[in-house]
Amino acid sequence: MSQLTSRRAFLSARTLREDTDAIRPPGAAVLGFGALCTKCGDCVPACPEGIMTVDADGFPVVELNSGSCTFCGACAMSCATDALAVERLPDWPWHAAIQGAACLSMRGVSCRLCQDSCDHGAIRFRLQPGGRADPLLDLDTCIGCGACAHVCPAGAVTFERHANHQSEEIQ
Repeated sequence: MSQLTSRRAFLSARTLREDTDAIRPPGAAVLGFGALCTKCGDCVPACPEGIMTVDADGFPVVELNSGSCTFCGACAMSCATDALAVERLPDWPWHAAIQGAACLSMRGVSCRLCQDSCDHGAIRFRLQPGGRADPLLDLDTCIGCGACAHVCPAGAVTFERHANHQSEEIQ
């Protein structure tokens, strides 16, 4: 039955979409995750932070709005297949992105919770005339842990895959 499910997912291109769009656990295989993952769910309870769940297709995802990831590798160590591997932990491709329209600080509300929660100093603010401040995100410093997303009261922090690491001002 699982062979039919995998074949069906492959033929409908769900596997490829899931690999690129969903935030998979640290150490996830970038290509072919859907074919490698057996959907056993062992990685979900292994997460000491409790930020993992399964998506509608039964694959594990990390919910960075629920808390931050410490990249401890417990999820990868619990995986009996090659879908998650400790050796791939440093290859975490996700970084924060601040949605300017939703950011309270950009709307004139004094909020710096994302900056205060970022232990790596990847977020800072540039004061602007009129009492607002624009967030600056240093992608070279951001590790994509999710600490900033978890505390944002406006839900302005999302996550994107980034190939180029550079500082960018949020517009």
